[in-house]
Amino acid sequence: MFTRMLIYAQQDAQFTQYMYNTINVNPAYAGSRGAMSIFALHRTQWVGLDGAPVTNAVSINTPINGSNLGLGASLINDRIGPTHENTISADVSYYIHTSETFKLSFGIKATANLFDLDQTKLNPVDATDPSLQNFNKFTPNIGAGIYLHSDKAYVGFSVPNFIESKRYNDNEIAIFKEKINYYLIAGYVFDLDDSIKFKPALLTKLVQGAPLQVDVSGNFMFNDRFVVGLAYRWSAAFSAMAGFQVTDGLYIGYGFDNETTNLKHYNSGSHELFLRYEIFNTISKMTTPRFF
Repeated sequence: MFTRMLIYAQQDAQFTQYMYNTINVNPAYAGSRGAMSIFALHRTQWVGLDGAPVTNAVSINTPINGSNLGLGASLINDRIGPTHENTISADVSYYIHTSETFKLSFGIKATANLFDLDQTKLNPVDATDPSLQNFNKFTPNIGAGIYLHSDKAYVGFSVPNFIESKRYNDNEIAIFKEKINYYLIAGYVFDLDDSIKFKPALLTKLVQGAPLQVDVSGNFMFNDRFVVGLAYRWSAAFSAMAGFQVTDGLYIGYGFDNETTNLKHYNSGSHELFLRYEIFNTISKMTTPRFF
């Protein structure tokens, strides 16, 4: 006799260096850096734990010259145990000047999700159980966000997915469901002296059926080139981060998470590596890195 279960996924992919990867959670970020920004990230979570999440993300976003529009596109590949998801998104943003230094952007995100359950990665008691056969499903979604920013500060609120979609649904056995995720992000850059900047940042994520996630971080930038920092994910992990501005356009970043939960006994941490490459025009070229 089977018992009905309700199963929630990890929900949206988790990133330690969210401040560099804002486009994936807030479409209003598209074009906000004043340059075409190309981003690629690889994250290996809970190394040593069988079936732990592995995430790859690529994105591009750019302002549209001569307008107040920004465009973006992204792909996230997320593998957790026997499940495999590809999330493809397109973003459109529109900004207005609220003062000489601040812009307020509004964004819309359209998403296509391709979910796949690989039965060969399971070890069922009954291999002929029809509910545990290979399964794949396509689900569309839509989201929105707002983003207020200057060269030194930002705050944003977003809901990347308004539709609660059922990835895996068998009326007799289980429901594998994507819930709505709510994000609030904020950060500010302090000039400590001519060569040192300090940026505290915050991300909060709320999703029904899961504890409130709060990520706080602090990064120092030296001589507009070297970045080091620490972060804490509430009741989950401590993180160390480092980055290097190789050229005006190329930035490399690395993050390491050390779990504080009981999972720390079963894995050796999480690793995150990313590259960001930006193409500036003569008008938008920045004299110093934006730091977010």
